[in-house]
Order: sequence, then structure tokens, then C-alpha cells
Amino acid sequence: MKIKPLILLFFVLQCSTSFAQKFASWDNQSLSLDNRVVKKVIKIDPGQKGFVATSLKLIGVNQEFLIPGSEEFAFLLDGKKFTGADSWKLISIKEASDQLQGNGALVILVNSKTKLQIGITYLLYPNLPFIRKKISFTNQSMTEMNLESLDVECLRFDGSDVGTESWVMHDYARQKSLSQFIGNAYDPVVVVHEANNRRGVVLGNEAPGVMKRTTAFLDHNLLTIGLTHKDQNFGFRQWIRPGSTWESTWVFTGIYANSDNPSDILNGAVNDFIRKHLGIQLNKIPKKPVFVYNTWEPFWHKINEKMIYELVDAAAECGIEEFVIDDGWQDSYGDWGINKEKFPNGLKPVFDYIKSKGMKPGLWISLASAESISKVYKNHPEWCVRKADGSPVSLHADDNKMYNWETYSMCMTTAWKDYIKGVILKLVKENGLEYIKGDFAAVTGAYTTDKTRSGCHAKNHYHKDRNESMLEMYQSTWQLFDELHKEAPNLFIDCTFETMGALQLIDLDMCKHAEGNWLANFCEKAPLGSLRVRQMSWWRSPIIPATAMVIGNQRLDDPDFLFSLKSLAGSLPIVLGDPRLLSAEQRATIKKWADWLKSAQKNHDFMTFRQDLSGFGEPQEGSWDGFQRINSETHSGGIVGVFKQGAKETQRQVSVQMLDPATDYRILSAPEGKEIAEMTGRELAEKGFVVKLDKNYDGALFEIVRNKR
Repeated sequence: MKIKPLILLFFVLQCSTSFAQKFASWDNQSLSLDNRVVKKVIKIDPGQKGFVATSLKLIGVNQEFLIPGSEEFAFLLDGKKFTGADSWKLISIKEASDQLQGNGALVILVNSKTKLQIGITYLLYPNLPFIRKKISFTNQSMTEMNLESLDVECLRFDGSDVGTESWVMHDYARQKSLSQFIGNAYDPVVVVHEANNRRGVVLGNEAPGVMKRTTAFLDHNLLTIGLTHKDQNFGFRQWIRPGSTWESTWVFTGIYANSDNPSDILNGAVNDFIRKHLGIQLNKIPKKPVFVYNTWEPFWHKINEKMIYELVDAAAECGIEEFVIDDGWQDSYGDWGINKEKFPNGLKPVFDYIKSKGMKPGLWISLASAESISKVYKNHPEWCVRKADGSPVSLHADDNKMYNWETYSMCMTTAWKDYIKGVILKLVKENGLEYIKGDFAAVTGAYTTDKTRSGCHAKNHYHKDRNESMLEMYQSTWQLFDELHKEAPNLFIDCTFETMGALQLIDLDMCKHAEGNWLANFCEKAPLGSLRVRQMSWWRSPIIPATAMVIGNQRLDDPDFLFSLKSLAGSLPIVLGDPRLLSAEQRATIKKWADWLKSAQKNHDFMTFRQDLSGFGEPQEGSWDGFQRINSETHSGGIVGVFKQGAKETQRQVSVQMLDPATDYRILSAPEGKEIAEMTGRELAEKGFVVKLDKNYDGALFEIVRNKR
């Protein structure tokens, strides 16, 4: 197998760094961050004239990535701009580490004029070219401080100037632009690729939702990562009281060289870093779901006990693992009692029946909504999100009516968080709930056209003003998820894009606290619906863990459902529709596919992985596309999906990467398990195998299995 130069650097260094190795050294004039893959040097001026970066390099590659004097950070404090190039006194440097193999340094600096103390944490990880960073702010003065426009990372990219020779890969690093760039909620990772020098910089932003800001070339050579600025729709602000400390969200920076294709580092080092070292919640659960059913379409909220029992029987025959009851089970938004007209015996016997059929029960619930008629809304008006004029507001949409009744948003920074946690835990403890689909806006709306309809203006909540509220509301939602996981460790949390606050929005910060995200509502039948599923999966990966992407609304009763099921295998297979309409033969066929997915997951844990399929790009009409989900750690194999979306060609050559070059593998067709070829990992990478599809719209899945014979 021909190993790309970019990958070779990390391959050679494998096992060169032990878990206990220290990645930082320092004196009173400089800090060196070095994990034997990447090295960054920061100058500390003893004359209190600055804390600036002087060098950023890959070990073994003779290229400098930084202009000496890069200012390291920037922010506004009470309206005045500060950077690392300003006057800072070094207080101390000590070792820093985390529970995910990170090691580095914590630098404490103070500005004597403002009496602001900052703590900059740097972490590096074994065998990877990334440096992770955050900043804490401690107010040592006697007056409140106003922090805004925070760039946690500021880099001067050597040789790029205004970026005319650089691609800025944005929108989950899948789209290209040139020159000046301001990123948004859809930019958890941005790659600046300097084409003429075959190298680039990875800019990772772990801020939640609409609070992300990553920029390139707004000033000559300058790249920044941090939180939104004061002049933006969702401008960040933090009020820091005397004696108190506030800590920023994380960012990370990576560099690569000797590559003409930024996708190499996305599918390799970036994917590995996110999977291994960010604390992704999905990776903490012992068993990942493979086949989920949800009642939303076509039933909407018109469900009842008798219907659910019928659907459970039919879904079980299809091999469903998790059965989620969507909107309509409750007596009201806010109180979240059980609607006794629809479920006269409550949910406990329904959930017990779901479990008796081998499935886990789930429920839809709006995390931050309350109807005006609900008891909680009437008893606790102080929990409501407020507009500037003090009136309650629905953040979810421009109209506060849901299904013709008034619904308002409740602020997660208040005691509402503890209230809704109690509601969910009661459903867990009394009924056996194991999956929640948390929906509707909690910070800002995915559907609203009025961007001022975001955050909370209330004066008696845990925030001073609207700009401060937004980050607090996100982080309170994550705290809710963390507390639920602590008390109900088997609960799968699906945080929807509506809760995230923008259409089809998912990011790294959410993935650290919730297992999944209901990412889309694609109601079109196959082949269009299938294409849209694959497009969404491709757009968001490999940055986002594929199994965290819960993509609705493909239906079991679609005549060409199997095309959609194969497409869904590239993310988290979730299906809707009415399985009662299927014949016994159709249900048995779907179950055969479900059993195949479960078997492949047991063999390879493929749901933890997803990579681009070499030679195939963005799914689109008139083309072929595909994905691979190969276990790049054990090299046991995995699954491959190949699709023909109206293309003229009847066959394509398919190569598979990230297998052991010297090991023999069998390629088995799904779901029959028929062997179609036997090849080494090297042969699969360099030559591959032929896939032939005669129909205009069709797909095929394969299992790649390590040969034990």
C-alpha cells in the first residue's frame, strides 16, 4: 500500500510517545510544547512586553508555519482590546493534563493595570499534530469586568498574507472559499490549505451552537478561533464579578504538510483526534444502537395506546432495536404528564411490552417549552425566557403557537433545568425510559427569521443580559445532559438540531454531552430521500461522529425503502413510517438487513468509524458515491457502501483504505454474506474490487472481514 507523506509522519511516530510522557518544558523566558509530532514555541518577555508565539513546526518537516510574534489571543475587556503582545507579567507555569491522554502546561499571566489574571491551558496528545487550548479569566479588581469578542487562538500563518493562495475549507470543512472568511455555527473545523506549499492549518472550535467564530485573513496572515464578537447576531459577552473566574470553551489547532488534499488529514488525524481525545459521549456507551424506529411520520401527534402496541409488533418483526414514541403522548408541554385519554394505563405497560419484544423504549420531549395552560408555566413565570420588554417569548419560531396552542420557552439557567431533569428521571425510574429525543429551541430557533429572538433578557436569571445568556443557556443544557447521564447511565440522549438552534446543526461540543442529534427531516421517498440522507452524512463527516447523526424521515413503507436503509447505514439508521402496512415477507427482508447490520457492528464496531471512500466525492444526481466504515484501530474490517444515483456507468472500481496491508480480507455481499473476492489490505487499497449496479438508482453494502482461515 502506498502511504501518503502526510500519513507517513504519524505512522512512523506511532508508539514513540508513551502515555506518561510530558509534552511541555519551560523557563522564565519561553514555553516549548512538543509531543515529537508538533512543536510550538512561545516567548515570554521578562520585561512584561508580551506573550507571543515564535514558532510552530512539524517534527521532521523543515517548514515554519508561524510569523514570529503571533499574538496568541485577543479580547475586549470593558471595550478595550488586549492581545498576547500587550504587557503581561508571568506568575507561574505548571504542568496540565486531562483524562484523555492530554498533557501540556498551564500558564498564569496578569495585567497589572487592569488586575486581570488569565490562565492559558495548552494540551497535546500522543502521536497527533494538535494543540488544544482554553483561557480562564480571574477578576482581581474591585469592579465588575465586561469580556467580549474573545479569540482564544490567534495565529499568523507564515507566507499566506491575504490568502489568495489558500483554500479556506469551511461548512464542516466540505466547502471552499478564498481570501477573507468569517465562520459560523457550521464550522466546528475549518481547514486553511495553502495549495502552492502543499500544507495547511486545521482550526478546531469546540464552542457550542451559534457561539462559534473562526476567521481567516481578516488581517494579513491572521487566523483566529474563539467566540462570537460583539457586532454579530449572537455576540458573546461575559460579566466577571470581582474575585470570580470564568473559563472559555476549548479550541484546537493542527498542522500538516506534504499533501495536496485536505481530506487526508480530515479522514486521518482529525478523525482520530476527535474520536480518541475529545470525550465524545457516543464513545462512552458500551452498545451503540444500529436500528431505531420513531413514530413521528406519518402519525404526527395523533397516537394512542392501541396503535402503539400494533406498531411495536410490526417494528419488532423488522428487527428494530429502539422504539421511540414521538409527540402526542403527553398531557401538555411543560407538565409532561401522560395523556390518559390516549394512554389510559400509562406508559409503564407500553414500555414493558416494547422491552418484551427486545427493544428499548424512547420518548420525544421538548426540553425548554411550556404551554400557557400548563401548571408549571402558571406556577413559575420567573423561569420564562423574556424579551427586551419583559414579556415571555417562544424562541422556537416567529409564531409562539404550536399546533394552535400558545407555547413559550423556559430559560435553562433557572431552576427550570432541575425541574425538567426531574421530569425525565421520573419517566426513567417509573416507566423504564431508555431514549429521549430532546426537541425545540433552548437558546435560539432553527426556524425563526428574527435573530434577536435568541437568548434571554430576564433580569433575575443566572445571567446579566441577553448577550451573556446565550452561552450560559447552551452550557446549562449540556449540564442537564451530564446530570441525566450520571443518574441514568443507560439513557441515550438525542439532542435535535432544533435544540441546537439552526437547521441541520450539530457540533463537537454537543457530541461531548449527548449521544445523537436528530439532524434532518427528509420526507422525500427514495431515490431523492436516500440521496439527501447520504449528502447530509457526507457533509457533516468526518468531522462529526457518523453515528451521532440521526437523520429522519425515511419510511419503512416506502416501496424502495431498502435503498434508503443502505443509505442510512452511513450514519445512524433511524426509520419512520407505518410498519403495519408491510407484508410478513417485507418485514422478514428488512429484519435480514437489520441482523446483518447488528452482526457487522458486533464484528467490527463500525458505528464508531466513518471515512470517505477513496475516489468518490459528494453524493449528487448523475453520479456514484459511497462511504467506508472501517475500524482503523483493530483493522478487523468494517462495512462499505456504494451507490449509483442515476449515473450512466454500470460499474465502478472500489478501493478500501485503513486496513492492515499484509492481512488477507474477504469481501462479503450484504445481507447474504456471499464472498465476492479475497484480497490483502494492500490490494484493497491499491486495486480494490468491482461493484456492478444495473439499475439507475441502487446501492450495495459489503462487509470487509479479516480472513481467519
